Amino acid sequence: MPRFITLADFDGMFSGLAHSAWRLESRRRYASDEATNTYRQFAAGLPVAWDLTDPWCTERREQVALGRRFERVRILDDPATEGQRYLLDNARRNRAAGEDVRTLTRAQADKLRLPDEDFWIFDARVVTRLHFDADDDLTRVELITDPGTVLRYCQAREAAWQYARTT
Repeated sequence: MPRFITLADFDGMFSGLAHSAWRLESRRRYASDEATNTYRQFAAGLPVAWDLTDPWCTERREQVALGRRFERVRILDDPATEGQRYLLDNARRNRAAGEDVRTLTRAQADKLRLPDEDFWIFDARVVTRLHFDADDDLTRVELITDPGTVLRYCQAREAAWQYARTT
């Protein structure tokens, strides 16, 4: 039976890392992005003014300074959707905060048989699978700790990371 955690508990996992957090982003858009001022700037064709002092960036930099790694692979369609192009621009912010962001085409992801879902792997021991509704809003976070299931997600991570390109 799936175990779900609150969004606050999920957010807290990033500050409790031992060594790493890794994400696969497979969605074509995220409703939460579209509600931001930076998305409106991007959609209007304006340069995006990323706030590198916001709490998210500050926390990431602090964690990286402690030796923790943050990595992600973003799956892109061909051509990339507007939401995916926004995330490519957002990669500047992620990198400035200390993340290693790479991309993989959807065709490559399909060839590698990667999961068609968003998830985070924490310290190669815990997976959080992100559940979205039909409007692309994050609704639930599933906590996965079964070692065999975690191993399958780690294998997907290894395959994706090997073929992903730095943006």
